Amino acid sequence: MTSQFIPRDISWLSFNGRVLQEAGDTTNALPSRIKFLGIFSNNLDEFYRIRIAGLKRSLAIDEKEAKEIFFEKPQLILDEVNRIVIGQQKEFDKIWLKMQKEMAKQHVFIKFAEDLNEEQQRFVRQYYEDEVESNLIPLLLSDERPMPYLRDKSLYLGVSMMKGSRQDEAKFAIIEVPTGDVGRFIKLPSDSKEVHVILLEDIIKFNLPFIFSYFGFDDFRAHAFKITRDADFDLDNDINTTMADKIAKAVKNRRKGKPTRFVYDQDMDEKLVEYLIKKLNLSKKDSIIPGQKIHNFKHFMDFPDVFTQNPARKKYTPFLHPMFKGKQRITDVIIKQDVLLSLPYHTFTPVIGLLREAAMDPDVLSIKITAYRLAEHSKIGNVLINAARNGKEVTVMLELRARFDETRNLEWKERFETEGVKVVVGIPNKKAHAKLCIIRKRVQDKIIQYGFVSTGNFNEKTAKTYSDYCIMTSKKSIMTDINRLFTAVQDTKRSISESLISGKGLLFCPTDMRNTILAYLDKEITEAKAGRKAHIIIKINSLSDKDIIKKLYEAAAAGVEIEMIVRSIFCAVNQKAFKKPIHAISIVDEYLEHARVMYFYHAGKEHLYISSADWMTRNLDHRIEAAVRIFNKDIKSELLHMLKMQLKDNVKARVLNNTLDNAYVQREGEPFRSQVELYRFLKNQTHKS
Repeated sequence: MTSQFIPRDISWLSFNGRVLQEAGDTTNALPSRIKFLGIFSNNLDEFYRIRIAGLKRSLAIDEKEAKEIFFEKPQLILDEVNRIVIGQQKEFDKIWLKMQKEMAKQHVFIKFAEDLNEEQQRFVRQYYEDEVESNLIPLLLSDERPMPYLRDKSLYLGVSMMKGSRQDEAKFAIIEVPTGDVGRFIKLPSDSKEVHVILLEDIIKFNLPFIFSYFGFDDFRAHAFKITRDADFDLDNDINTTMADKIAKAVKNRRKGKPTRFVYDQDMDEKLVEYLIKKLNLSKKDSIIPGQKIHNFKHFMDFPDVFTQNPARKKYTPFLHPMFKGKQRITDVIIKQDVLLSLPYHTFTPVIGLLREAAMDPDVLSIKITAYRLAEHSKIGNVLINAARNGKEVTVMLELRARFDETRNLEWKERFETEGVKVVVGIPNKKAHAKLCIIRKRVQDKIIQYGFVSTGNFNEKTAKTYSDYCIMTSKKSIMTDINRLFTAVQDTKRSISESLISGKGLLFCPTDMRNTILAYLDKEITEAKAGRKAHIIIKINSLSDKDIIKKLYEAAAAGVEIEMIVRSIFCAVNQKAFKKPIHAISIVDEYLEHARVMYFYHAGKEHLYISSADWMTRNLDHRIEAAVRIFNKDIKSELLHMLKMQLKDNVKARVLNNTLDNAYVQREGEPFRSQVELYRFLKNQTHKS
């Protein structure tokens, strides 16, 4: 691999390795560790659906051009990915084996089809008839017929059937396990002191003699497998087709995506494995990965709550920001002063409450908001609809291309438009990823404006598990810039790059955020070269933009103190020429670190922003993003303090180094787990008020 940059995909696998570390960390509560196994599996599925698919397509383009894009030859990356994934799968299997032993100590057991006692066998037989049979369609495989379509999010059983022991006459079938209709986990009758759980696929396995009774087979062997398909898509260029229609068509075409991975139970009949590989048009160059009995581990994120022992760490519940305590309306608070929500420590309810007040307030004229990933049963979506019903002018900038949420967003588009909400979509080649809202209100003869800017989606479900910041404000410069964005995206005469100009409150992508970041870094470089203090702290999800990384290298060589908190992708490497190495950590803990914060010492003026944008080329050049400068001294001080708290983490922080070994930060002193300490810090602020 290249020594100047770490390929993005290799760095991402290192991040998923940190998730796997959490599953193996016995200081975490057992239910939490099972959930981390599910997250690891789900992450890997999406990685193969998008990133590996893209790498494989890149094999067809010029090698030099591909290396420029991926930092290395795609085939070398694919080979390294395969090596890493197989190693991680082995570690996964070890962790899961240990975990089952720990579950047994808590009297929780996963039972397989062959382990059932007589009572459980009767239960499973009856459960199959009552709940499963109507959702099942076994498919017999034949050389004379094409391979049935296999969905990439589904779990399948590959079945070998024989009469007696005549293996040469074996017939094959596949069964899609209907987890969406029935659920994956079923509690079995058991001794009162124990909990027995069976997976849906094992209920099907037990009932194979009944399912195929009319074929005369008496020997059945069934093993789980799944495939992952290329899930990326390109939109057609038909100018007569709306963006919504293009998205809907592209989502349907996902089912035609080429398989990128085949994962199967290593005990599966070898002839069936060969048959499936052949029918799926896979080759040895594809990701063909043998594993254990259980697949589609992403469902284990929802493993039933069957554990009696208290978890090692109590669940911290979100609490109301102290500024919103009492009977005063949220609107009145925001008009008077800025408030910073630190999610998920603070509850998300003030955001919903502010919109609800606006929907009912007769003096409110309009609401404009961006929406990237709304919840399925979104309270925010429903509030916006009610605002439109109450005669407010409601505009939603809805991004239809939010990956894997396209169908849901299309449904919301239809609902919004049916209820009179104006929906803005379809900015060519630019995803709208900014997180903004502005409310316009008439107070006597004056128009006042207020709203919020966030680092995360306006989604009440993810707001409980994603660590984000949301500033609620009525500052005029910020409101002016939010209006400027909504005007720009509706300007059909000019491109977004021509019409979107940053002001004093916000920085925007794709226009000038990149250049402003580079200018800030140049200022720190100048200060360092002059022997003066130069310092930046950057908290983001991903760092992969080549020009930004090169500028960071220049800053490190000049002696700028660079501290970074990067959750996942980190493509930079430390070099001998650096006067001060880049100090970068990654924190993986109970909450998903999702906030983006930029701090520049700036010759003592200390400029600080929260942002929706990562330092990736796609964000800086190909998305509509916004960063808001924090002017309020108290909020700026609080944000900087919280950044420094995270930099002190020596429990869940890993060093992002050149070897990608995910070593934990080693620091003398008492253990400091930043998410726990942040909760305590913010809770203490509440008690002080």
